[in-house]
Amino acid sequence: MTQRTQKEKSDEFRSLHERTRAFIIPNPWDAGTARMLTHMGFEALATTSAGNAFTLGRKDGTVGRERTLANVAAIASATELPVSGDLENGFGDSPETVAETIRMAAEAGLVGGSIEDATGRAEDPIYPLELAIERIEAAAAAARSLPFRFTLTARAENYLYGRADLKDTIHRLRTYQEAGADVLYAPGLTLKEEIAAVIRSVDRPVNVLMGLGAGGPALSLEELSEMGVRRISVGSALCRVALGAFLSAAKELKERGTFGFAKRATSTQKIVEMFGSG
Repeated sequence: MTQRTQKEKSDEFRSLHERTRAFIIPNPWDAGTARMLTHMGFEALATTSAGNAFTLGRKDGTVGRERTLANVAAIASATELPVSGDLENGFGDSPETVAETIRMAAEAGLVGGSIEDATGRAEDPIYPLELAIERIEAAAAAARSLPFRFTLTARAENYLYGRADLKDTIHRLRTYQEAGADVLYAPGLTLKEEIAAVIRSVDRPVNVLMGLGAGGPALSLEELSEMGVRRISVGSALCRVALGAFLSAAKELKERGTFGFAKRATSTQKIVEMFGSG
């Protein structure tokens, strides 16, 4: 099969957002899981900063730009699918740093990426709106300077940091839209009415995060599509499910000294078949 160019992948990725039905963009955390998801027939992939951090024994937000981009490059090179990157807050406060991160992400093989308005500082978790807008404007300018259509997602992080202010969240998303974002995303929304209100308030494709666990929304692909959602991601959920199975098996080993967990393991042959000849 002829290897597709980054521009071809970027055009395909953009077209997925233009359909009337939502698409699921699952989140692998390394090259192996990227290849598995590709084998299963998904149409695009997105990286997860938390999943990457967990594989390194780190907390989310502590990995840094160099190691994060190495991870996204490994994932992008492992699949023929379009890949969008979790670029956290751009790895710096200044608009210039955010713009540089977008250019570096493109060099790593991504065709899209998200920028958060979270500072990473517990005492002041969300950027002031004026600076947040400047950061998205810089990211959008960097994306437009590329020789392909880099899909920029702007994230309003209020709900992940205890600021359940729907009015402010919508206002932020609308300003990010005006600043040049291609997709809008407010992770942490838990109510169907909140998601619907966001969709009504903007005219860009909206990404919704599912798989939050207890307290998170329990809506299906069909339900979200009917609401007008265009993209559905699961963040670190797949990684946490895998780690949950690992911890359950390890607990059996430690506390019971038995090996029943192995009956639930995927066969080596099945995994090898997914990886093919690569």
